[in-house]
Amino acid sequence: MAEPKVVLFYCFTPQHDPEAIRLWQLTLCESLDLTGRIIISPHGINAAVGGEMKAVKRYIRSTKSYRPYRNIDVKWSVGSGNDFPRLSVKVRPELVAFGAPDEVVVTSLGVEGGGTHLSPQQVHELVDARGEEVVFFDGRNAFEAEVGKFRNAIVPDVKTSHDFVAEIESGKYDELKDKPVVTYCTGGIRCEVLSAVMKRRGFNEVYQLQGGIIRYGEAFGDDGLWEGSLVVFDERMIQTFSDHPKVISHCESCETPTTNYVNCGNLACRALLLLCPTCVEAGAGFNCSPSHAGRR
Repeated sequence: MAEPKVVLFYCFTPQHDPEAIRLWQLTLCESLDLTGRIIISPHGINAAVGGEMKAVKRYIRSTKSYRPYRNIDVKWSVGSGNDFPRLSVKVRPELVAFGAPDEVVVTSLGVEGGGTHLSPQQVHELVDARGEEVVFFDGRNAFEAEVGKFRNAIVPDVKTSHDFVAEIESGKYDELKDKPVVTYCTGGIRCEVLSAVMKRRGFNEVYQLQGGIIRYGEAFGDDGLWEGSLVVFDERMIQTFSDHPKVISHCESCETPTTNYVNCGNLACRALLLLCPTCVEAGAGFNCSPSHAGRR
């Protein structure tokens, strides 16, 4: 088998018949023997797909042939050949589950009222010009930041994207409303919504990292402002950008530096735990705890 590939992309564009798009994408992926997760909504498409390289290339060519998707930014990475257990193509009210579908206004140009897009290079230029005034704001779930984040970034106390609106409205971050805030997430999609949510709540200078952490890692590896590893939502679990990533997380049992995520041994729980291979082999993590409830 040729080298397997995983691709990620999203597109915010009005879709008047999401079910028709779902059937097209499902049939296309099945015909190419691809697996992954694709979400369709009235706001657009969000996809993570994996398979044999030639098949993935054919999938991307076919997807781009649909005019609204012709300019999608496709992020490629090396897969394992078994990155997704199955194919799931679903219609949802939102591409990102913020719990505020009526708040997101989408045109053919994307999300209205969102933050200014900055390339990785432009983020560095902003930091060079404004220094410590610039605030990095993590747009992911808090557990993702345990293994990797931008230096000195603010990590909101959120367990899922549903928590973001209440977190922003809590007043915790009001002191940032007149500062340059750079939002970031894995591939950029969560920041499309998060930056718009923040601007509508009085944050005056909001930016979003274009292409997310993935594009930043491609540009600067581990020699820039990023520290650690990136959580990805397939069988790989963790992605790094060089041969010298910084390890910022520690085993929950013995405090050894590690980026090894495992599921709680209780099948009814399955919370993600950071445990080094030695502690996993010794049976750590097989005793469930009430503290796991917020990490499922």
